Amino acid sequence: MHKNLIELKHPLLQHKLGFLRDKTTNSSEFRNITTEISKVLAYEAMRTWTHVNHVEVETPIAKASVQRIINPPVAVAILRAGNGMLEGVLSMIPFASSGFIGIYRDKFIQNTVEYYFKLPADVKGRDIFLCDPLVATADTMIAAIDRLKSYHVGKIHVLSILASEHALNRMAHFHPDVMIYTLNVEKEMTENGYLVPGLGDAGDRLYQTK
Repeated sequence: MHKNLIELKHPLLQHKLGFLRDKTTNSSEFRNITTEISKVLAYEAMRTWTHVNHVEVETPIAKASVQRIINPPVAVAILRAGNGMLEGVLSMIPFASSGFIGIYRDKFIQNTVEYYFKLPADVKGRDIFLCDPLVATADTMIAAIDRLKSYHVGKIHVLSILASEHALNRMAHFHPDVMIYTLNVEKEMTENGYLVPGLGDAGDRLYQTK
């Protein structure tokens, strides 16, 4: 298991996860709940943020020294399901910039294929919040992290709703320095790479494409 895993077992999050698992939850509800959970994942990922400075302001009563976040993270979505998490992350960190990685595993060539990659010009040294609701085989996640590291980014934080035990073991081998935030670790996968019990295909359920 990954040494930098943070599994969020808060009752409210588990309550919301239950509705994502439910196949009768419609697409609109699924998107809204994904956004709500993503806000909390971003909150947790910012818990130990050290890039801050202090400025003086005037309250209605007196002067006060307040904290300001500097060098905000870059929220990067792995297309397409990761897009469903961006609204929640950016609503919590509106001063963050965004990036997008289009990548998938091709079963015929037994390798990952990248079809889109866009990051802010000033990404070097900046922390990354890498968003993907489900991390199953970890093939695309590992490939995405490889690409991000080639740009010499700062600390990478993976924000996911569910991750498999298999994926966490692989990521611990290839990227032990990466932080991982998730609501639950799934013990099983189907032969097609779906998490069990999981919640189905997150992209299809977010965007009604099935």
